[in-house]
Amino acid sequence: MIRSGSHRQLLMGRILSGFAVLFLVVDSVTKLLRVQAAIDGTAELGYQPGIVVPLGIILALCVIVYVIPRTAVLGALLLTGYLGGAIATHVRVGNPLATHVLFPVYLAVFIWGGLLLRDPALRTFLPFRVR
Repeated sequence: MIRSGSHRQLLMGRILSGFAVLFLVVDSVTKLLRVQAAIDGTAELGYQPGIVVPLGIILALCVIVYVIPRTAVLGALLLTGYLGGAIATHVRVGNPLATHVLFPVYLAVFIWGGLLLRDPALRTFLPFRVR
């Protein structure tokens, strides 16, 4: 039998993860479909338009790995690396801290927070407890 606290943790974890996944899927699809806004945004960050589709493929693969329960931790690690690149890019071009530079951090908090709430084994591995 599932305790109500555990059920609430699981639900909240799925909601947090779902928000992150939804945003990342939309981002990936706009890149894969070569939506003009994705191409323009990538160019504004100093990248060539030809990199948009490969970035979309990498992001989509990382998200797929994250949503599969058995590989979710690996997916979270891969997404953390991807988001770290986004942070570095925004710092390099001098974008605003709270809205651009830290946005990937906010996403990473949702990714890892959702995973922690969903996975009891991960909670025992990390040095803090979610209560």
